[in-house]
Amino acid sequence: MRIAKDDVDVRLQIPGAVIRQRMNFGDAAGLGRISCEYFSLAAGVDTTPLFQGLQGDACQCPHWGFVLRGQLTTTDERGAQETVTANDLFYWPPGHNVRVNEDAEIVMFSPQHEHSLVIDHLIEKTKS
Repeated sequence: MRIAKDDVDVRLQIPGAVIRQRMNFGDAAGLGRISCEYFSLAAGVDTTPLFQGLQGDACQCPHWGFVLRGQLTTTDERGAQETVTANDLFYWPPGHNVRVNEDAEIVMFSPQHEHSLVIDHLIEKTKS
């Protein structure tokens, strides 16, 4: 299946971030349906305040992805940090926050139900 970036639905667009999500992108055994997301993020974006109210004030959805450009740092619930940069593959387990160090574009694959709940939470947080 080939899908152009511009054909992936924009779920949230706020200053510094565009979050795209393609539903029903496949099926991962044991995880159910997966979605594919294309995120465009500006330097300085930090998910910490946006994830407040979720379990552990962190994203509880796992993600597998690829960094097209830029640099991001994840912090897990224990405080451990990991930085990914352009051309890196990554896996972010449940219980993470993300800070964008340099303007970035990433592609992620996530369990659809769990990540949709997180994105819905982000949408609600940005309405206030």
